[in-house]
Amino acid sequence: MPPKRPASTASASSSKKAKVETTPVLPEEMSNTPLAKLYNAQAQLFKLGGAPPVNKDGVVVYWMRNKDLRLRDNRALALASEYASSLSLPLIALHVFSPSDYTSHDRSPRRIDFQLRALALLQPAFAALDIPLFTVTWTDRTEVEANLAHLMKEWGCVHLAANLEHEVDELRRDEKILRAVIDARKGGDEATGWKGDAHFVADFCVVKPGTVLTQQGKPYSVFSPWYKNWAASVEKDLMGTVGDAGTAAANPASARTHPVLAPLFEHKIPKTIPGFELEAEDQKTMNHLWPVGEDVCDQVMERFLKTKMRPQTFQEPPLHPGAKEVDLKASKIGVYGTGRNAVDMDGTSHISAYLAAGMISPRACLRATMKLTGGKLHTDKGDGGVGVWVSEVAWRDFYQHVLCAWPRVCMGRQFNLKFDDVVWEQSEANLQAWKDGKTGFPIVDAAMRALKAQGYMHNRCRMITAMFLTKDLMLDWRLGEKWFMQNLIDGDLGSKSVLLTFQIISASTGTDPQPYFRVFNPTSQSEKSDTSGDYIRHWVPELAKLKGKALHDPSAKMTRKELAKIGYPSPIVDHAKARLRAIARYKNPGDNIDE
Repeated sequence: MPPKRPASTASASSSKKAKVETTPVLPEEMSNTPLAKLYNAQAQLFKLGGAPPVNKDGVVVYWMRNKDLRLRDNRALALASEYASSLSLPLIALHVFSPSDYTSHDRSPRRIDFQLRALALLQPAFAALDIPLFTVTWTDRTEVEANLAHLMKEWGCVHLAANLEHEVDELRRDEKILRAVIDARKGGDEATGWKGDAHFVADFCVVKPGTVLTQQGKPYSVFSPWYKNWAASVEKDLMGTVGDAGTAAANPASARTHPVLAPLFEHKIPKTIPGFELEAEDQKTMNHLWPVGEDVCDQVMERFLKTKMRPQTFQEPPLHPGAKEVDLKASKIGVYGTGRNAVDMDGTSHISAYLAAGMISPRACLRATMKLTGGKLHTDKGDGGVGVWVSEVAWRDFYQHVLCAWPRVCMGRQFNLKFDDVVWEQSEANLQAWKDGKTGFPIVDAAMRALKAQGYMHNRCRMITAMFLTKDLMLDWRLGEKWFMQNLIDGDLGSKSVLLTFQIISASTGTDPQPYFRVFNPTSQSEKSDTSGDYIRHWVPELAKLKGKALHDPSAKMTRKELAKIGYPSPIVDHAKARLRAIARYKNPGDNIDE
């Protein structure tokens, strides 16, 4: 049975004009950023008015990106559908594979596989609405603008709509597209533009970047005051920020015989992208651990909101059987304030991979919590686990806001420039030991092995392993960021999963940094976060027979010879000495001192 066709957000009347999103006015401090330049180009295109009249075979195109792989609650898709309805034209969904962008951004092959599986599931869902989902691979990212213009002219595209991506390269690309369309509309060169219309929509965040400002009208660089303002902004416009953005109406049945659309319905989604293939066993593991689809997202959220925290199973997907429904107070979200730190328990939402790929919107996540709290959005940590988790969703927004205000943070630069001269160690051996989970520190090794096996790591362990890299080993945070991006299924440069982990918690070089003298003790962190020891025993089977403190710090109880006998390495660094070295190096950037 085909899926139910979602209700349209657009009128069926061809006389109705589609709603046009207003372009935010950004603060002076952001006037030279890629986002500001894109908004300026968008405003200039708006001033030209609607696209010139086209023939009856014209089309409207929704450009689906890597971060909005869904039908529901999708601003650009809803807007494209409104344009199609208002012009009585059919809608096409387009997805562009850009391998050189994936390479530039260290995109994980697991993330690409996740994306391909999502698209394969979306194609029949679009087809049930008589909307074709067509994909194309453009290997050279510098040719995307020209290739897109050629395709839009070939299809007779009247209007293109897409959701914004906030990384620098993507914003610059979209600005070039807008300016090429403006130039073509004014009678200029059509090599990279076409005489149509284009609209890039803010959808990825709950609150648009550049709109949460200090009393002086400047972007925030510290989370706490930003969050207070963010919460007030959401409360002030709950429907505008958290409300459902809508979806697409069905194309008329005649779309199946439309000269442009008809052949597109025969298109097959590729199973792999050259250069990003997964080995058969890894692909099987990813399929098992990370199923795709909007219905899956809904079920994952239901599990988090309505079931009891239980011991971690490690090798099972978020929806593995046996969950017990309980009331809010006893649920995973109800105890999230403490449960989120227990790596041996199933106490987190598991929604991060789905949010990163846009299979669910952050708005839908927040609305789901409101169903449990009488329609109120809890934003205060005093509201219990719900308030704590909502603040975690807000962190995701915060780093998109930071990315837009200070673009250098996704270009291999740190926010806090005073640490530019910190002297890093150069040790390929230590870096490799960290990657392989063979450092001699059980909690670090367990976490790194979990990452390698599953493309995922518990958030508490992300902080522990990142700080170990940048403080104990004194290795450049960019090396860790790259490795995380190349392996995480939820890796995203402008997100908490990577930026927070490496620039804030670990290297103390980002916004709102932890004091440079804060250095996690791996052993005490292990004892606090893995109280049962099950996490370590599962991922580091060499230590499975150890108990108590010996499990968390085997080198304190066993000789090098005894460790070697069970196949476990001795510590590659002395934590006490490494701590003093890190404090000295961060306190005196540029000085190559050890304590």
